[in-house]
Amino acid sequence: MDQSGINRRSFVKGATSAAGLFALPRFSIAKSKSSANGKLNIAFVGVGGKGASSIVPLRDENLVAFCDVDMGNVEASFTHKWTPPIFKEVVDEANEMGAKWYSDYRKMFEEMADKIDGVVISTPDHMHYPIARSALNLGIHVYCEKPLVHTVQEARWIDEAARKSGLVTQMGNQGHSNAGQRLAREWLQAGVLGEVKEVISWTNRPIWPQGISEPDHSKMIPVKPSTLNWDVWQGVAPRRAYDPSICPFNWRGMWDYGCGAVGDMACHIMDVAYWGLDLGMPSSVEAITTSFNDYSAPSSAVVTFEFPQRGKLAPVTYKWFEGGLIPPIPKGLEASVYDDKSGGTIIIGSEAYLYSDTYGKNVQILPDAKFAELKSSLPPRTIPRVKGSHQKNWTDGIRGELVPCSNFEYASGLTEMALLGNVAMRAQRRIEYDAKAMKITNVPEANQYLSKEYPDGWILS
Repeated sequence: MDQSGINRRSFVKGATSAAGLFALPRFSIAKSKSSANGKLNIAFVGVGGKGASSIVPLRDENLVAFCDVDMGNVEASFTHKWTPPIFKEVVDEANEMGAKWYSDYRKMFEEMADKIDGVVISTPDHMHYPIARSALNLGIHVYCEKPLVHTVQEARWIDEAARKSGLVTQMGNQGHSNAGQRLAREWLQAGVLGEVKEVISWTNRPIWPQGISEPDHSKMIPVKPSTLNWDVWQGVAPRRAYDPSICPFNWRGMWDYGCGAVGDMACHIMDVAYWGLDLGMPSSVEAITTSFNDYSAPSSAVVTFEFPQRGKLAPVTYKWFEGGLIPPIPKGLEASVYDDKSGGTIIIGSEAYLYSDTYGKNVQILPDAKFAELKSSLPPRTIPRVKGSHQKNWTDGIRGELVPCSNFEYASGLTEMALLGNVAMRAQRRIEYDAKAMKITNVPEANQYLSKEYPDGWILS
């Protein structure tokens, strides 16, 4: 599908309609839109909920615009237990400095594209690609929450668009900035564990409904919050009547909006092994699941990814356990290795194990006796550590100081790998994947899950 087409003037003219979404070719806006004080002008799409966690770390920049489809949810987020305590203070400061508010990101881009250096996207998964692609086309640097996109095809598109744009990008798998991630890669690349042929990961997600059937909307008469722009929230998804069981949180488990537990957490949990072992794309994926349907992902699953040999690195079998399922205890380890039921990874080597928590912050060589034996011969640090937050790593990149660690060139591959787990779930068969052709070779009907259809007007071909 052709993703290019019209010029900037046409985009601005049509930006408040869906037709203006993807059509703009790359062009150059003035290199510096920031103020004389050297601060960057940052906009945010998705303010309530997850958005708060990326707004606070960027408070030292100029927060010039906020966009959210539900101001009621924004207000509720000010006092939510998961929200950074100073979130409201940071937003109030921005308001005092004249930040503008929008309910439709297209309107925000229409009015402010030439005033925005970078945009942070913290929306439901199905809108990541449309917003990120629009921003790149407008010459705006992009920070986008994980998973980077909603489909494998979108991962390829956004990677290509980011490369061509020359802009600075970052996916919000914040653990990739942790020192533990770098330590793990240094150990793995040095062969500290011996030969690695097996990896296991687990997560307690979903902590939202999955494995549920679509309700009969004809029998529902819910009252839509007056603060919610339901049409804009749905975006490129199929149209449904307002359903409070979807928005603002449970969309994660529904195929049209989210990517299930794999999409929500694999870009965190699988990142240590994906990067440390240079896994690349799997040659096959198979999923064993509880019951599910075309509406929502299963409530639990075990997904097996098979990665081929990579140079001198041995083939790897990677098993992913979700829905609270816990892997068997590896030989020589204690049951306590699974004390953190929320999630983690164990990389199994011929000489030792490597444990990582969900975000790659705490990494350990196991058993303890093996670590004591290896401690004096561990390799030196060779990978620069990230200074400051994951978000600051992105803004440092915009300033030309470095290349952000989880830029879209890297993150698109990590996301594609994870989303193949969902493809295998939906296919209910072992799939063999030709990454070069982006094609499932043994189950032709499963290729439909690599991409999706968009409503009329959202894509110009």
